[in-house]
Amino acid sequence: MKKLLIALVTLVPSLVMAATGHEVHLESAEIDLHDKASLERGLDLFQHYCSGCHSTQYQRYERVATDLGISKDDMRKKYMFSDAKIGDLMENAIPTADAAKWFGAAPPDLTLVARVRGADWVYSYLKGFYADEARPFGVNNTVFPLVGMPHVLQDLQGLAVKQADGSFVTTGGKMTAEEYDQAVTDITGFLVYSADPVKLEREALGWWVLGFLFIFFILAYFLKKEYWKDVH
Repeated sequence: MKKLLIALVTLVPSLVMAATGHEVHLESAEIDLHDKASLERGLDLFQHYCSGCHSTQYQRYERVATDLGISKDDMRKKYMFSDAKIGDLMENAIPTADAAKWFGAAPPDLTLVARVRGADWVYSYLKGFYADEARPFGVNNTVFPLVGMPHVLQDLQGLAVKQADGSFVTTGGKMTAEEYDQAVTDITGFLVYSADPVKLEREALGWWVLGFLFIFFILAYFLKKEYWKDVH
């Protein structure tokens, strides 16, 4: 049943896109979960730009600090902006009722967004905002049309304006295009990590298991030869 539910949740975004006739071009997100410096930069960007509205409430501050090699003191000073304790879940700061009133719906928790949507979707979505005066916050999104949220990274990327030929011209950001791509990669990497924080441990354990099975196979092979040598 659990696998079925995960499959359905994963399939829903694709069905919605198919039903609306909106074809999405997703850019490839080059995520390296071994790059802890990138993951920490992603944590920093998420906490400063996203955590006011969005939570990663299935993660704990202490677990993130341990996994990314951040001291508890640095975690408290740099990435915890409330009176939360180090062992608390990473909940957002905005009350649900207020969020629903301001945005039309409470911003979703993002702990599992990279597992449900995929890293390429998250990466492309964060790069997909463009100016649209018809929208309440003045922006739309190429990946998620009619999205009901502002472009929170606009001061970093700038604002993309759609041209007559369908291309986009972006101006006004603090970052170059290359720097913004890296920032988006960092945030996406952090969300990929958050969606499956034990992935690297699981993969490392898998190699130990394979090594054990290989050694066991050799021992079993020679034991079998020893038992059967008299039969032949």
